[in-house]
Amino acid sequence: MRSLFKPALAVLALCAAALPALAQTRVDNAWARATVANQQSSGAFMTLTADTDSKLVEVRSSVAKTVQIHQMKMTGDVMTMGPVDALALPAGKAVVLDANGYHVMLMGLNQQLKEGEQVPLTLVIEDAKGTSQSIEVQAPVRALNDAGGHAMHHDHGNM
Repeated sequence: MRSLFKPALAVLALCAAALPALAQTRVDNAWARATVANQQSSGAFMTLTADTDSKLVEVRSSVAKTVQIHQMKMTGDVMTMGPVDALALPAGKAVVLDANGYHVMLMGLNQQLKEGEQVPLTLVIEDAKGTSQSIEVQAPVRALNDAGGHAMHHDHGNM
């Protein structure tokens, strides 16, 4: 009876090998900054590593009316900050989202974000072929003064 299973397993292994591998993106150190009562915005931060050239095209969360991928940058002595359409994720390179560069803005918060809670995030990643994948992340809420290992050089509006 065992000999009947060997050919079937071999066929299954060949079929699995023929399927195209889905691009994968790893999410590390995801977290969101706590807020004070009535604060309308906060940020979410993480490190993304894609195994193929990809881009972060969208982030969604039930805790905010609007969620955007933002970039903060210094041009001379002027700090500018605003939304971007997408964030490039070069194959195999860790891309850090922090308060001093690219990050996720949570605007029009539905509730106060309290330390120890979790913020649900859905990251939409698109690979170079246009194939999308959604990644569900639970980002722990950290204290207002937590920089997540990165220096905080600016106050992002009401954050």
